[in-house]
Amino acid sequence: MALGIYFAHEGFTPEKYDEAISRLDAAGAGSPKGRSSHFALESDGAIQIFDVWESQEDFDAFGQTLVPILTELGVQLGAPMVATVYNTLTS
Repeated sequence: MALGIYFAHEGFTPEKYDEAISRLDAAGAGSPKGRSSHFALESDGAIQIFDVWESQEDFDAFGQTLVPILTELGVQLGAPMVATVYNTLTS
């Protein structure tokens, strides 16, 4: 059962997002196991993230790399919203 995970961290600017992606790629975590979709949404100069993950375990494993990177970039981490994916439609 897939999970939808949404983040809206304070201070997560487009520049910090781009740097985080670069650091994740350098750490070999740019395309993590278990993440099937990634969406970066920009609103009023802030990045919000919506990902679809195969399991909580895969997401937690990725967090071991992601959280230190975001912390180093000065992003103020908030708790993610986690929900079971009920349906997916693509065109």
